[in-house]
Amino acid sequence: MQAKRISDQAVLWRQVWGLAAVQGAIALTWVIYNLYLLDLLTGFGFPRGLATVLLIIENLLAAVMEPLMGSLGDRAQQWVGSRFPLIALGIILASVCFIAIPTVFILGGAGLRGLLPVALVAWALAMTIFRSPALSLLGRYAFATQLPQAASILTLVGGVAGAMGPLAGNFILSLGPAVAFTIGSVVMIAAAAVLRQAGPDQAIAAEASSLALASRWGDLSLPGLGLIFLAGVGITLGFRLLLSSFPSILALQLPGPMVKVVVGLIFVALAVTAIPAGKLTLKLGNRRSMVLGLIVMAILCGLVGLIQGGLLAVAIAVIFGAAFSLVSNGTIPFALSLVPADKAGLGTGLYFSGGAVASSLFGVIGNQPETMTPAIAAIAGGGAFLAASLCIAASGRVLLNATASSLGQR
Repeated sequence: MQAKRISDQAVLWRQVWGLAAVQGAIALTWVIYNLYLLDLLTGFGFPRGLATVLLIIENLLAAVMEPLMGSLGDRAQQWVGSRFPLIALGIILASVCFIAIPTVFILGGAGLRGLLPVALVAWALAMTIFRSPALSLLGRYAFATQLPQAASILTLVGGVAGAMGPLAGNFILSLGPAVAFTIGSVVMIAAAAVLRQAGPDQAIAAEASSLALASRWGDLSLPGLGLIFLAGVGITLGFRLLLSSFPSILALQLPGPMVKVVVGLIFVALAVTAIPAGKLTLKLGNRRSMVLGLIVMAILCGLVGLIQGGLLAVAIAVIFGAAFSLVSNGTIPFALSLVPADKAGLGTGLYFSGGAVASSLFGVIGNQPETMTPAIAAIAGGGAFLAASLCIAASGRVLLNATASSLGQR
């Protein structure tokens, strides 16, 4: 099956929206999973600390599986002309595993107690099967200069889904695990159907694609791969540290319900500013936009410890979400720009691999409140953002060196 190519469009918006449906399903199911994880484990008599252990294990496995599945998607594209069969398989497996989690909890007695952690880890692994192959498709749907604008749709949908955690968490919990997890499973299957209906194998003309620059120099660049991975580590670690410290500091100033509202504003601002941020990137360029966003977020992390009232907290949340939209729009285009066209899945997977390593690292350091106070965590998050900005900035030289090397060989 050969992919259809369309040369008269800068962005294949129908396909982008189909991909955004998958992104939204991923974000929503993780929101549900994180909301229920602790209650499910303690309800079966497991210690609270097991939740952290499971998340660390899941992320360490994901660090290996993401680039592996991304590479498998690349091979599927070469062998059968489509990544969608692998994506569909992963979504079906993830949906089955997701609904199995509350099934074990509700129907299982003491004899099935040990299956709950297995079901939790199995679902997390199933999610890694399709995420990198799916999101790497973005590179087929837009010109190089238009990629961040196309990615803004994914950021918009992901931001809306992410906001459901702090803003609609109590409602989701009131549904009960059976209903909530069933909704998550149905949403995943529906997202796969939307992407299939959109025509996932279509692509813009190869010579105008977002991967054209990388395909000209062809070979993988080890420095480029390293920068993708390290950027994933820095961005994810910074975000996790900020989200852990921000509510703790707010709790000293605001009542509990207001804390959730202010944290939710981060995701609301992320969604609202996603499309304008994509348009701004058209003028600044992706690397400059990402570096700008990361520097602004680092500065805001330094201001978190100075919060003395609700007004400053709201301002920080809104500006942080707006700055993060510049970064979120650019992550996949950044990863795709540093790999050849036929390694798009590997590049995307390496970024998510870095994010998984960061999440595992956060799980370790987050359990040391005696040393990692909220103020220190916020400052450390700012440092992680600055480190990521250096990786993004350095990628320009890597691309220049790779292009010069390719021209020299000719």
